[in-house]
Amino acid sequence: MKDALLDTIIDEYATVEAFASLLAVEQKALTTAYPGEILKPIVEQKSSMADKLAMLERTREGHLRERGLPAGKRGMDLAAAKDARLNEQWSLLQKSAERARRLNFNNGLMIRTRMDYNRRILAVLRGTPEKASSFYGPDGKVPMYSGL
Repeated sequence: MKDALLDTIIDEYATVEAFASLLAVEQKALTTAYPGEILKPIVEQKSSMADKLAMLERTREGHLRERGLPAGKRGMDLAAAKDARLNEQWSLLQKSAERARRLNFNNGLMIRTRMDYNRRILAVLRGTPEKASSFYGPDGKVPMYSGL
């Protein structure tokens, strides 16, 4: 018998795994001196995968509603508690999602570090004292130097 919820979870897991692999490629690209050209197709693929994941999540939520279960993790936990195959795939999906979350977090740190480095280089090139460029404004952002 075909189980639509199980099939959706399996598809979601495969997509999250592909997304995590792409994040690993992105991480490697971020370590290169000039990642711009490498990152462009990665960003496009990430966007496409994120759209697919959102669609799969909506599909999963619909399957849970059909079963009379609540949405989100709570509903999936209830459904998985009643089905060993679903429980196994749900566990794999959660582990994969956590791996992707960690990779994405680390990539974000790498991007922010690179942006901070570039900001500091620009400050030097503009002749802006480093201390002046590192103060935060009332909005919590570093103000742009306008003394040129």
